[in-house]
Amino acid sequence: MRSFIPALGLIGLSVAAQAQTVPPAREILMKSTAIPTVEGRGKVPELAAYYAGILKNAGYKEDEVVFTPIGETGYLAATLKGRKSDKPILMLGHMDVVEAKASDWERDPFVPVEENGYLFGRGIEDNKYDVAMMIVTMARLKQQGFRPKQDVVLILTGDEETTGITAKAAAQKYKHAALALNGDGGGGLLGEDGKAEVVSLQAGEKTYADFLVTMTDPGGHSSTPTATNPIYRMTRALARLEAYKFPAMQNELTRASFTARLADETGARREAMQAFLANPRDDKAADTLSTNPELIGQVRTTCIATEIEGGHAPNALPQTVTANINCRIFPGVAIADVQATLSEVLAEPAMTIKAEGDPLASDASPLRDDVMKALKMAVARRFPGTPVVPYMEAGATDSLFFRAVGVPSYGVASLAQKSKDRVPHGLNERVPVAGMDGAVTYWIDLVTALAK
Repeated sequence: MRSFIPALGLIGLSVAAQAQTVPPAREILMKSTAIPTVEGRGKVPELAAYYAGILKNAGYKEDEVVFTPIGETGYLAATLKGRKSDKPILMLGHMDVVEAKASDWERDPFVPVEENGYLFGRGIEDNKYDVAMMIVTMARLKQQGFRPKQDVVLILTGDEETTGITAKAAAQKYKHAALALNGDGGGGLLGEDGKAEVVSLQAGEKTYADFLVTMTDPGGHSSTPTATNPIYRMTRALARLEAYKFPAMQNELTRASFTARLADETGARREAMQAFLANPRDDKAADTLSTNPELIGQVRTTCIATEIEGGHAPNALPQTVTANINCRIFPGVAIADVQATLSEVLAEPAMTIKAEGDPLASDASPLRDDVMKALKMAVARRFPGTPVVPYMEAGATDSLFFRAVGVPSYGVASLAQKSKDRVPHGLNERVPVAGMDGAVTYWIDLVTALAK
């Protein structure tokens, strides 16, 4: 495929010379997947050292590839120096992976293998595929002598799947950045024939927040029931929460996403989508769309009970009952406002409700013309004629922390898969072998278009 940089040779390096210095993306992916960067194993520094070695061999100086340790993990930052450093362009990915129960897998999750056109291994999709592509991209750009207008900084975090402390630290350090391109979001959808159907751009995500609800009572002997039993009170309160629906909402991303989907929708869902686009407060249309699990997270804030615990003995009235309420909050809605709504809906005496941890809210990123133009160009070279559709993530990525400090962030993963092959965090996690060369070219096209 053609690259945005003709012949990928800004200083006359031959393809053969490049190949001697930069390992193939497939090799990097396989080796990094074999390092079990699960929380508690202390392997993130080892993986960071492996990536750092590749970049230094490609010409980066010691002070241009820096690992910042934080507890057992940390984050890696590699800087391709530009003519200026005041508004760098960031590339984001994460090195850590979720745990895998080996006995449930058909293969050892941390011994990557190739079978039937796929590479298998824990974290190979989430997120080591795009991390490998970004490592190759940064190495090749360095070899080519590409000097961007602003610094390009690759940031690989080490606890995206758990606490997000490394991303929060990196976001604070690079809060002056112009924008961030995240390899852990977006990506291509392939049809069963292997042809690209759509490429997604993640430009927003809902705020994650857990609220701990506690109800108490003096208790007593189970032979003398009372009307203030906190188990029954919690049951009634959670039933009210189940019936409650937060107001319908939409933003630039959901409007763009629904507009793009209309052509493929039929029947009641198409009518509901048209009605919702015409009137963002149309709760009836939002309710119809919410019957589809794929869309419920796109039209409003959602809060559900996920855990409950109560009582202390089988023959005693319960003294304490607690429930965890997990909320995915629409961008722009304050966490405190959601907590206040929960208090009104649950509405039980002798009840406390508090946010767990330190939830962080962030608004959606604007669909910037320069980002959309660069992405469409890169997609057109890789998958001609394939539409680019913005969307809002119902979950959360490291982009959350960068948006929170004012850095517009965009999920632009190069990984293109069939729907049935998308199993991040799941059994037999896999990625297709084919397409890696195109994935690297895509990243080079995208970065150079925005950084030139």
